Amino acid sequence: MFKITPNPPETDPTTNDPALESQKTKEAADRALDFYLGPEIPKYFPPKARPIYMVDPTLDDETLLVEASESLSSANAMAGNIANSVKGPERKPLLALQQLIMLNELLVNRLLDKLRLPQ
Repeated sequence: MFKITPNPPETDPTTNDPALESQKTKEAADRALDFYLGPEIPKYFPPKARPIYMVDPTLDDETLLVEASESLSSANAMAGNIANSVKGPERKPLLALQQLIMLNELLVNRLLDKLRLPQ
């Protein structure tokens, strides 16, 4: 019995080039490193590639601390309002959360005071 077999596929002569293979290996390694270690954050994101939440890397430390302090102050007020509107055993965890927020706000404010001292 005769079995019909297809012709072997033609091979590309450039795939056996050692210089090209090393280039392909380097590109694959670079892609893998970029994927796992992440490339540096670009200073400008094109409109379609902008992340949803990102802190501007050009902001100075004092500005970042002021924003954190204001956010903690708002969270402290909200937690206090919610804790005051709740009765019973649910109130204690909310008061503990408010105290934790307040303590972190105090830490940020202390650091802000230290940054402003040399002026």
